[in-house]
Amino acid sequence: MRQVSQSNIVIAPVKGKKGRAEFVDLGRQFALREPHYVPQLRSEQLELVDPDKNPFFGHATVELFIAFRDGHPVGRISAHIDHLALELPREQGMGPGAGMFGYFDAEDEEIAHALLSKASQWLRNEGMNRMLGPISLSIWEEPGLLVRGQDHSPMIMMGHHPAHYGSWMENFGLEEAKRLYTYDLNIVQEFPKLVQRIVASGERNERILIRPIDMKRWDTEIRTVLHILNDAWSDNWGFIPFTEAEIAHAAKKMKPIIKPNLNMIAELDGTPVAFMMVLPDMNEALKRIDGKLFPFGWIKLLRWLRKPMGAGMRVPLMGVLKEFQNSRLASQLAFMMIELIRRNATADYDSERAEIGWILDDNKGMKAIAETIQSSINREYVIYEKSISDS
Repeated sequence: MRQVSQSNIVIAPVKGKKGRAEFVDLGRQFALREPHYVPQLRSEQLELVDPDKNPFFGHATVELFIAFRDGHPVGRISAHIDHLALELPREQGMGPGAGMFGYFDAEDEEIAHALLSKASQWLRNEGMNRMLGPISLSIWEEPGLLVRGQDHSPMIMMGHHPAHYGSWMENFGLEEAKRLYTYDLNIVQEFPKLVQRIVASGERNERILIRPIDMKRWDTEIRTVLHILNDAWSDNWGFIPFTEAEIAHAAKKMKPIIKPNLNMIAELDGTPVAFMMVLPDMNEALKRIDGKLFPFGWIKLLRWLRKPMGAGMRVPLMGVLKEFQNSRLASQLAFMMIELIRRNATADYDSERAEIGWILDDNKGMKAIAETIQSSINREYVIYEKSISDS
């Protein structure tokens, strides 16, 4: 590792509401330097680091830091411990001793290494022996560092980082722990004949029902979706189950952007066994208002939310109950939901493309589905790790 002088660098923990605002605003300043960055709502970013508003803090210990050089802010980082992650098996990526870092931004490599050293020191003092990141803050929020795909804007709820951050982390001694992919899909063209036959066969099967989410029973429906998710993903690398508080929070936050004909639940003999969630790419609307609700941005955003015409579509989550995984039924249900949503997105919203992800690099089933419908990888994220027991 390159040795650096840190004599004029001071790294201070963030304190209170004012400190959290400075932390968020510093990140926004860094983000504005990136050509394809999409300005996000500041209020939403503040909520994510607010212990009183983000239920993640109910099972986590978090410290936020800002780096100063000669009195000027030049970087930031979070160091945090998800106590639910400590209870998981080590082979699933987290487990005992696994601390995390996130919200990483730095003016140069010297600042980067100072911040990473501070995060590792804090985690070690808290009893951790390994650091993983960037994960900001929850694994369900923004996991990983973007290492491929800086040449186009991210879709809703996807991180966007400069390419050089990766080499700075690797020079610090961090190594790749897991790679995540997103897939770009042209939804105007019909799927291959094989997929069409699988879908047609499922549509003739009276045991199978693919139905839209019922917004009149939203709280029940979102709990059904997250129950399937918690079961379907329970063996995946990095999986951390949603808590009751997080389920309630997700239900409230997601409802305004959910379109029933883009979000499906698959039933087998009347029992929900799979789901697919699709979100119109709100980043397209945020570009138009420059991430600002006032004075008139909120009017434009509400108008877009009512009918997001021409919007790209992102598939952030899908799952099939574990008892049906690795079966023909699982892939059939996936193809049926994807096809029905494709038809609705093109017919009702004039959509032309979708993005599926993220998908773990070892998720053979989802990668096979993505490749079968002729989508291709357009963004890659890396979660790094490093032993900190002896550092």
